[in-house]
Amino acid sequence: MGRRTAAPGARRRTALLLGGLLLGGLLLGGLLLAGCGGGYEPAGPFREVPQGQPPQVAPPQESTPIPAPGQPSTPGTGEEQAGDPSVVATGLTVPTGLALLPDGTAVVGERETGRLLQVFPDRSAPRELMTVPGIDTSGDGGLLGLALSPTFTEDGLVYAYVSTATDNRVVRFPIGGTPNPVLTGIPRGEVHNGGGLLFGLDGVLYVGTGDVGDPALAADPASLAGKVLAVDVFGQPVGPGPVFTRGHRDVTALCQGGDEQLYGTDDALQGADELNALVAGGDFGPGGIAPVLEVPGEEGGLGGCAVTGPYVFLGALDGQQVHVVELDGSRVPVEEPTAFLDEDHGRLRTVALDAEGALWITTSNRDGVGTPSEDDDKVLRVLPPTSSAGSPL
Repeated sequence: MGRRTAAPGARRRTALLLGGLLLGGLLLGGLLLAGCGGGYEPAGPFREVPQGQPPQVAPPQESTPIPAPGQPSTPGTGEEQAGDPSVVATGLTVPTGLALLPDGTAVVGERETGRLLQVFPDRSAPRELMTVPGIDTSGDGGLLGLALSPTFTEDGLVYAYVSTATDNRVVRFPIGGTPNPVLTGIPRGEVHNGGGLLFGLDGVLYVGTGDVGDPALAADPASLAGKVLAVDVFGQPVGPGPVFTRGHRDVTALCQGGDEQLYGTDDALQGADELNALVAGGDFGPGGIAPVLEVPGEEGGLGGCAVTGPYVFLGALDGQQVHVVELDGSRVPVEEPTAFLDEDHGRLRTVALDAEGALWITTSNRDGVGTPSEDDDKVLRVLPPTSSAGSPL
């Protein structure tokens, strides 16, 4: 498969076609919230799923206590968002993880605080749910990914990819409950800590990790660094081992289309970023499987991924846009990617597609690199660009 490069000159603004922002139904029994008011009410009383004796997210140390999350921001209100109907929440601190709930709302996690908020498509003020404890935000670590249990409506469990003082790990918890380790011992560094987290259509939990700045670890089949891992809901390997693919630099996002093809973004410190079509046992390091798409560094900083039909949407921090890529039947780009939301909201990270075809996108302007506005960071909900036939461009 040949390499395709997104030319910087390919940027163009695309008019935003905003769909009606519909309220979700009542919060399903799987979202176990206590003390909630407003238009979204839980179907029943709070019930914490039994988890056994819950360990700490990070192992306690006598000399070095578990780092406490920073001060949370104050989410904005609907009045503050009145100027831009695509903005559904403001005043967040580096929202990174995002998982769509069955009722049409979203759980959004702040990288630097570990705080989880429920965000509403009708632009109501976000509702604070809990703070994930024990997160270490040094370097580019923190709360990096969120995913819902495949049986969320029954068990109410949320999975998170987090950095601690000693490792990166996947934990799970009911809303308001204590996190329990699922997969631990993923190497931790100042850079390239990964964070892609996705339950595939096959029920497998796919975990994207980073090489923590050491490419040799990505090539080492015995290391969990620079990999996409495949485990079950308990963190046990699916197949002979947990390594699904190797040779990655920093797998920041994973996404899957209806054809079950799994894609991953690979963010580079230097050089081009990549979109890869992942295959079991694949080596995506130098001399390995070629990427579907290369994005130059100034257009890249890929941190989000969503798929619908032949179209892939990629959130770009440095590019300050969403790249819209159309793939043919062989998963080769049909043409150069189209720029969507080009420099409209600054650095864009997480991208998720809801049941109504709208994109949920987080900004990352308070990450120490961007130039935040007064109401950053934000969560956006907007319909992607469409043709007259109603399909994405």
